[in-house]
Amino acid sequence: MNSPLSKSALLDNLFESIYELIVQTSTNLPADVRAAIKQARAAEDAATRSGIALSTIAQNIYLADEQVLPICQDTGMPTFKIKTPIAFNQIELRSVIEKAIEKATQEGKLRTNSVDSLTGKNSGNNLGPGTPVIYFEQWEKDDLEVKLLLKGGGCENKNIQYSLPSELEVLGKAGRDLDGVRKCILHAVYQAQGHGCGAGFIGVSIGGDRSSGYAHAKEQLFRTIYDKNPIPELAQLEDYIMEKSNTLGIGTMGFGGEVTLLGCKIGVQNRLPASFFVSVSYNCWAYRRLGVTTNPQSGKIQKWHYKDLSENISADEQTKLTEFKNDPVKLTGREIRLRAPISEEQIRSLKVGDVVLIDGMLYTGRDAIHKHLTSNDSPVDLKGQIIYHCGPVVTKDAEGNWQIKAAGPTTSSREEPYQADIIKKFGLRAVMGKGGMGAKTLAGLKESGAVYLNAIGGAAQYYSACIKGVRGVDLLEFGIPEAMWHLEVEGFAAIVTMDANGNSLHADVDKSSLDKLSELKEPVFV
Repeated sequence: MNSPLSKSALLDNLFESIYELIVQTSTNLPADVRAAIKQARAAEDAATRSGIALSTIAQNIYLADEQVLPICQDTGMPTFKIKTPIAFNQIELRSVIEKAIEKATQEGKLRTNSVDSLTGKNSGNNLGPGTPVIYFEQWEKDDLEVKLLLKGGGCENKNIQYSLPSELEVLGKAGRDLDGVRKCILHAVYQAQGHGCGAGFIGVSIGGDRSSGYAHAKEQLFRTIYDKNPIPELAQLEDYIMEKSNTLGIGTMGFGGEVTLLGCKIGVQNRLPASFFVSVSYNCWAYRRLGVTTNPQSGKIQKWHYKDLSENISADEQTKLTEFKNDPVKLTGREIRLRAPISEEQIRSLKVGDVVLIDGMLYTGRDAIHKHLTSNDSPVDLKGQIIYHCGPVVTKDAEGNWQIKAAGPTTSSREEPYQADIIKKFGLRAVMGKGGMGAKTLAGLKESGAVYLNAIGGAAQYYSACIKGVRGVDLLEFGIPEAMWHLEVEGFAAIVTMDANGNSLHADVDKSSLDKLSELKEPVFV
């Protein structure tokens, strides 16, 4: 009979198990999500903007898996949902999780994402008050179950909560009934508009209070995409939301198209008589959640969760749905090459829908950089250049050279208060990110002769492969994600979605999807 493990050996094994869970969650999408994305590709015309985006996403999934690198550079807020046997030491497990988080961050499997809310300083190791989020629950089983969700800031910003009764744009009154809930969920899908890297998934909570509603909505994201809601009314509502959301024409990245929503899960809690909340947790296509069951005596993994599809699907069908092969995005030859410094004449010749390939230099700039540039000079000459809204995952190699581990776009709308002024001040010719920008930026593009380029959200490995090297970095005191990185790129692809002539694909899709949303205002569940 084997003797019991020492406490140190148990904790070492637990550390390795949790570390492997973190790495796999960051780099390898679960089977049900892969299946949903494959089905989305089949539903979308490959030659459309959304079709191109889905092809890029598929290639990115393959690259991340093969290279064991983050699927998306925003590795999000690590959220653990843990069930422990009675008397299991949760304090020791928390310490193990924190050490595993720190190691995964050092090795570039997680981005440094924990920022002091008062000083703006990045902790550098993903640890600090509130980071990571850990929910413990005891159960009367002998196993230790650990599930992990990595949900990025772009989709987290599209979470929304409604207090019923409420008056909703074009949908009218949403009352305290299932039909009011229906209207809220449809509005939640509409308002995301690709900003959260759609096509997306949503978890919904009906009831609770303000805080428990949001927590319960996020908990729905731990369900599998193909499960059946045990409450018949909610099962019917989930099916309805999936069907109608995909008639809104928002599409992948908000480019327009047939697939806007990939999954919808709804839960319900009791509430106070005076309150009726509907809380929606929006998740991007890079729906990163995995889980493990470990032996609490050995600390070793016994079983993985979410890596297989339903038992009702054969092994052959699983392989067809989940396997992603190396299938590079195919160029048409009609793409337009850009190399900075770019002339105003070349920029004004571009129009919405053009696909561009960027060679040469890009300079990253997120929230801290934009705020800094409003009242300071740029550390580099930005005339004729491109600013890339990106917070990359960056590490140093053995020789001390910077290495980009993941470099997809961040949500551009956060820079709306600054962007037009910065374009004019520094003579920028293009800004690039995801999700589009607003009326002030659109007017600034027209005035200054610049364009907005939409890169494919979440495609961190696809874009990393286009980066030939780091040629410098400025303002590193803001932290790695917020610094200005000088990147040399080749064949860096993006789509013109706001041009220098006052045209915006984002405004067009918003208007058309709002018109389609208005057609769904009549009661359905009465």
